[in-house]
Formats: sequence, C-alpha cells, structure tokens
Amino acid sequence: MTIDLDQLHIYHNQPAQRFEVSVDGMLSVAEYRRDGNRIIFTHTGVPPALRGHGIAAKLVRAALEYARAEHLIAVPVCWYVDAFIRRNPEYRDLLG
Repeated sequence: MTIDLDQLHIYHNQPAQRFEVSVDGMLSVAEYRRDGNRIIFTHTGVPPALRGHGIAAKLVRAALEYARAEHLIAVPVCWYVDAFIRRNPEYRDLLG
C-alpha cells in the first residue's frame, strides 16, 4: 500500500480530544486531554495495516503544532509522542 502523506487531511476532533485521519476506512488517532494550560498526550494509535507509513508522525506533528499555536505545555504520557519529541528537537520547547 502506498500512502501519500501530503494528501492526508488531519482533522482536529475537539469534542473527542483527538487528532484523527481516516485511510481506507481505518481510523488513526493521536489522543489528548486538556488540563489548564497543559495538553496531555495519552495515546497514538494506527491500525496494523497502516503502520510504517508515517501516519503517526503526521498526527503527532499536527497535535504539537496545535499545542504551540495555543501556547500549551506538552506532557507526553504516550511513548510515541515522547519519542517523537526526542527525535525532533524543534518541539522540545513545548515541554516547559
């Protein structure tokens, strides 16, 4: 399967507190919860058939850009978000 990441539209589902994208009817998510000026990233999930295509990274990048725009402190409880921030130092300032 080939996935064009540039064609994926990440949707910020605020009522559900998650960023999501659907590919071939399969939903991938980056979930969070708000706590004052903090955004706590709790889970990133991509169906097995879609893993390895960069979808999780695209979701997390969108979520972190939202945190930056809203001047929120990121709390990466999710291991994937934590690893993403460590690999992408341009987001370390969000850790407060």
